[in-house]
Amino acid sequence: MLRAVKDGVTLAVRAQPGAKKTAIVGVYGENATAQLKIAVHAPPIEGRANAALIAFLAESFSIPKNAVELRSGEMSRSKVFLLRGLARQDAQRLLLPYFHIS
Repeated sequence: MLRAVKDGVTLAVRAQPGAKKTAIVGVYGENATAQLKIAVHAPPIEGRANAALIAFLAESFSIPKNAVELRSGEMSRSKVFLLRGLARQDAQRLLLPYFHIS
């Protein structure tokens, strides 16, 4: 789910667009294929859900929106985001209140 890369960390996300509110709701899959499951209030129309995810991740990790880049999955529920300037350990620590990441 979280992988350290040269520019920061990548985060695998499973989006659920059209939810009542945007929030982390758990983990989708397990082990190497695990993804952070995020319910997204915005609909999957004209990139609105992707934009909402970027804003949500930026706020959740206390980084600027321009430090969050959608690397893959633009038209899919399964996505990979690059969180620039964030260390894996810091990302893990911020996610611990939601669930245990190994």
